Amino acid sequence: MVSTSDPDEIKQVILLRMDLNMGKGKMVAQGAHASIDAYLDAVSKTPAAARKWHENGMPKVALKVESERDLVKMFMAAKDYELPCSLIVDAGRTQLEPGSKTAVGIGPAAAELLDRFTGQLKLL
Repeated sequence: MVSTSDPDEIKQVILLRMDLNMGKGKMVAQGAHASIDAYLDAVSKTPAAARKWHENGMPKVALKVESERDLVKMFMAAKDYELPCSLIVDAGRTQLEPGSKTAVGIGPAAAELLDRFTGQLKLL
């Protein structure tokens, strides 16, 4: 996929599993965990990008993945690109079984780079 992003744009991508049938509140909570955890990873790995993202309104996009396999595949791709990222594993206190992989946060990082491997995913 060809990126249409501004080469200087920084954003974050949040991936959420659709096969778990999480309630809306649960999805929001898992996405928030992924966003914050990936941001904290960026603060230590890529502080300039983290700062720029924060200063520019913290743009982010939420995308769907269909399975645990797809979620983990995207997480591993982000790690291969050496991007700040986080895989969220649920504690199992409410709707899900303990250990369920629910969400991935990637970035903040260059939007153009994120689009290279998440551009085929659909918006949540």
